[in-house]
Amino acid sequence: MSSEADIRIAPGAEALPPRPPSAWTKLSRDPMGLAGLTLVATFVLMAMFAPLVAPYDPLKLDIPNKFAPPSWQHWLGTDQLGRDLLSRIIYGSRVALGIALTATGIAGAVGLILGLIAGFGPRWLDAILVLLFDSFSSLPMIMFALAVITVLGPGINTLILVIVLVSIPGYGRLIRAQTLTLRSADFVLAERTMGASSARIVLVHLLPNVIGPLVILLSMDIPVVIMLEAG
Repeated sequence: MSSEADIRIAPGAEALPPRPPSAWTKLSRDPMGLAGLTLVATFVLMAMFAPLVAPYDPLKLDIPNKFAPPSWQHWLGTDQLGRDLLSRIIYGSRVALGIALTATGIAGAVGLILGLIAGFGPRWLDAILVLLFDSFSSLPMIMFALAVITVLGPGINTLILVIVLVSIPGYGRLIRAQTLTLRSADFVLAERTMGASSARIVLVHLLPNVIGPLVILLSMDIPVVIMLEAG
């Protein structure tokens, strides 16, 4: 019987490189990352299934039990009207996450389009878009929000509009910077040499390379948007 030492690789054949670990494998090896994912997933599921998770109706009044301390009946106590605070937090998370995801999604999509146009389009259009980005970025966030709410009236749609307008310049700047870097890369120049259209270059080569940093930034901005909602 042949031993392992007798096994030889055929001439011209090479050993396949080891397959890189998957994202889930990397995450499972990181206790802090796994704990963070579990915490985020718990809050998202809690918001999605609020009617099944919340122990009480968040609008139910119980005046005799107002300002009750935490107990087995009310884990986080009650407010000035006797409403269960835990139930109100669970239901409130649905509104907070809904607004944050909607606003950041719209702002990210618009910023992605404007950033690609600014980075890959003509220089005069780039100058105009950069001027708009700078103008919106220079506005005080809270004062701008109060001005828009005063004109349009309070409401969820107005709040989403404010967050979108405030967030677009940051996303647009990021995508523009990534696009300016990639447009002079060798693979883009090779595509131009072979006669590829601008649409193909943007959709096939630029978009997949700029979407990653944008997704990371969107994920980091969701908690910021939730705090902005509260403000």
